[in-house]
Amino acid sequence: MHRRNFLIKTVLTAGSFGSLPLLVHSNTLSTPPDELMMIGPKEGYSPQVGTLVSMLNYNRSTIIGITKGLTIEQLDYLHDSKANTIGALIMHLGATEVFYQANTFEGRQDLNDAEKKLWDDAMNLGDAGRKNIKGHELKYYIDQITAVREKTLLELKKKDDKWLMEIDKKWSNEKRSINTYWKWFHVCEHESNHRGQIAWLKSRLPGAKASSE
Repeated sequence: MHRRNFLIKTVLTAGSFGSLPLLVHSNTLSTPPDELMMIGPKEGYSPQVGTLVSMLNYNRSTIIGITKGLTIEQLDYLHDSKANTIGALIMHLGATEVFYQANTFEGRQDLNDAEKKLWDDAMNLGDAGRKNIKGHELKYYIDQITAVREKTLLELKKKDDKWLMEIDKKWSNEKRSINTYWKWFHVCEHESNHRGQIAWLKSRLPGAKASSE
């Protein structure tokens, strides 16, 4: 019963979108709160692409929600010498998405020089991320990943389900095949994974209240 109550509480917390600062930078990201927990086709996209978009939108809303109100000091907090900061992890989400944009929309296997200048430290994290990604307000990080997501959604409007299901022969081998859908599913699961890390780091911030979960 305790586990069931925890799951219900988790859903209700995630679904409290009235308090989430939903992105309003453009119409591409202005998902109505009552649609964020509806996974499925979306208007303006082919059916499977739209389903992917609904998952991307939900995941992003949880990142916005969990980081709401964090200060520069909290975003820069380093739990130990091998940890990443919350700010760096947010940027890492953008860097990963930029890579998959380049790969799936343009067929590239790496970032170009201009992309690396902005995203390399965030992609690799580690010492470079700890040294260079700091001193920014939350708005800076959210604006960066929002601009990346806007491009993703605009490009996905141009694609269809056949494109999404295409197998990448360069990434596939005799043991397993990889398609475009998996790549963008990975963007979703990657964001979920780091949301868990952000939640853990947030609970360890100086002065953070003890969690009951």
